[in-house]
Amino acid sequence: MSADTEPTSSLTGAGDETPSLDVRGLDFAYPDGTPALHGVDLRIEPGERVALLGPNGAGKTTLVLQLNGILAPTEGSVAVGGLPVAKPHLQEVRRRVGIVFQDPDDQLFMPTVREDVAFGPANFGVRGDELTARVTGALDAVGMAEHADRSPLHLSGGQRRRVALATVLSCDPEILVLDEPSSNLDPVARRELAEVLLGLDRTLLMVTHDLPYALQLCPRSVVVDGGRVVADGPTRELLADTEMLRAHRLELPFGFTLA
Repeated sequence: MSADTEPTSSLTGAGDETPSLDVRGLDFAYPDGTPALHGVDLRIEPGERVALLGPNGAGKTTLVLQLNGILAPTEGSVAVGGLPVAKPHLQEVRRRVGIVFQDPDDQLFMPTVREDVAFGPANFGVRGDELTARVTGALDAVGMAEHADRSPLHLSGGQRRRVALATVLSCDPEILVLDEPSSNLDPVARRELAEVLLGLDRTLLMVTHDLPYALQLCPRSVVVDGGRVVADGPTRELLADTEMLRAHRLELPFGFTLA
């Protein structure tokens, strides 16, 4: 696919099922008038794992901040599980969109792992046995149950990343959004996180510069540049398109080959 080619449509088609994410004609400009997004359309079906790729300044973070209402569109619409991202629905939207930040320290601030994982659902009104079950289930899902009573400060970087993921899973989100999940992880921690993510039965949108990680985890990728979707298709096919990658300042690691 060349840089001038129109982006392909979603791999899954429209179908009748309510999409996990439905972005239509999204435009956004910052208050000083700087345009950031231009006519973005993006549909992600339940259970899809999609990588969001693009160079720095492409608009990826601006797009993600539209998904839970931190930023509001200038034009267009966003819906999560059929619920419009709009002021009357923001609390429920923010439960449905679980964002795992690049730095786990932005999410971990309680004395113990258990308290960190309980904080989100408790804030949404979950109490008692249900709260206990949410915390236990989330920690089991990320392989961190044995560390429930430890301080996050005493965990490795990879362990903190998995606990940060658990803090979001305990809120039972519709879609998981991961911001550069593999950054600053050693090879073992990177593999362990990939195994956890592949084992989750969740819709996933992964923002990353790590093209091999995108290939490992996400069958579909969307490339954003200049605030526009410039490519959308099977990850392996997009990564094989060296002309497209070069045009949008994306590059596979030296020596990496597509098997």
